This record gives sequence, structure tokens and C-alpha cells, in this order.
Amino acid sequence: MDIIEAIILGIIQGLTEFLPVSSSGHLELVKAILGDTSVPEESMTLTVVLHFATALSTVVIFRKEVGEILNGLFQFKWNEQTKFSAKIVLSMIPAVIIGLLFEDQLKSLFDGNVLFVGLMLLITAILLLLADKAKNTNKDVSFTNSVIIGISQAIAMLPGISRSGATISTSVLLGIDRTKAAKFSFLMVVPLIFGKIAKDILGGDINFQSSEIIPMTAGFIAAFVAGLLACQWMIALVKRSKLSYFSIYCTIVGVIAIIYSLLN
Repeated sequence: MDIIEAIILGIIQGLTEFLPVSSSGHLELVKAILGDTSVPEESMTLTVVLHFATALSTVVIFRKEVGEILNGLFQFKWNEQTKFSAKIVLSMIPAVIIGLLFEDQLKSLFDGNVLFVGLMLLITAILLLLADKAKNTNKDVSFTNSVIIGISQAIAMLPGISRSGATISTSVLLGIDRTKAAKFSFLMVVPLIFGKIAKDILGGDINFQSSEIIPMTAGFIAAFVAGLLACQWMIALVKRSKLSYFSIYCTIVGVIAIIYSLLN
């Protein structure tokens, strides 16, 4: 992999991690178009690195909220901060269970499966369209909602299902305030990404070759900067109920991906 390719993938990851169009799906499509010949393990390493970059950009954007979550975890008092922290923890459980039980099966899907990505993008499009039409979105995130949103996040581990799209759409369909839905969606994934990286490093699953350090660093920086911009943009878009535009986009890309896979 060269530096230009890594930067392209980084920018795509940074934008699509927050925009509801599936970052993992787009990474797989671009790798297929660019003719990426990496083995699944190497592709997964790059995916993890780029996800770490966008997680870091989330921490920067929501540094105040992250501080409150950490405060809530260590205050040992049942106040609003602690409740919010507990909701974040609850939302993580479904994805942790699925990730641990089906890790190998999930990895196998990150191997240029363009047809599967295309079909999942169509599902994302439907979710976004439904959410855009939702009314009476003025509730706070409840404990029950946290679990339901967490299940959506677990399903979104499939390439082509947008994580932010699935979790924000689920939240809005549950009647949760759109701005709060977006913030909760972005914050709930941060501990999972950091935990995944720690697990892979300790387990020896992430191996950097010296020739890959510079390209991956370039990709990391590109993803981080793009993530900073996309995160703030997405919050504004969700607040103004503009998800239908992304629904159209996902439909177009999904159809193109399906046609591409059938012709190749």
C-alpha cells in the first residue's frame, strides 16, 4: 500500500465514520476498486488504525462529555453523570458479545465482499429514510433505549450497515432528541474501538511491517482531520432532519456495488 492510497482510505474513513453511509462498507468498496491485494489480516489492521483515528477525533470534539462519562464512572454516586455513563456501558454490551462470539466470521466479511456491502447499504438507506420521517423526537436516552441502540450498533458491525446511521436512526425512531441521538451515537463507540485495539495488540493480531508504518501514519492523520470536520457537520445535519439525502446516496452506491459485483 502506498501513501496516496492510505490517505484516500483515511479521508473516506474519517468522513464516513460520522456520516451515515457506512465507513467499513466504503473502505471495502474502495479497496476493491483500487485492487488492494492485502490479506484479510492486513486489511483489518488498516481498518483498526483508521477507526482509532476517528475515535480520537470523537474524543476531541466531545472532550467535555467524555470527561463527564469518566467522572460518572469514578464518582460512585447515582447522579446524572453516573447514569449517562451507565447507559454508555449498557449500549456497548451487545457489540462486545457479538464481537467476541463471532470475531472470525466478521473478519471474513472484510475481504472485498462487494455484493454483501451493496445489499447492506440498501438496508442502511431504508433505515435513514424511516428516521428522517420520524416525528416527536424530544425524549432523553433511557436505559432500555440504550440496550436497543446497542443492538443496532452490534448489527452495524457488518460492512455496509452504517454504525452511525443505524444507531442514530434507531434513536430517532424511539423518539429521542436528534442532537442527543447523534452525540450518544458517537460517544458509545469510543470505548469499543479503544477496547478492540487493546485486545488486538495484546493478542498479537495487529502486526505492523516497517514498510507500512509511513502509509498507515498518513492514513491515520487523514482520517483524524476528516473525522473532526465530519463529526461537527453530521450533528448539524441530524438536527435539521437531512438524513433522506444520505438515504438516496446509500441507495445509489449500494446499487452500483451490486452491479459491479455481478459484472466482476
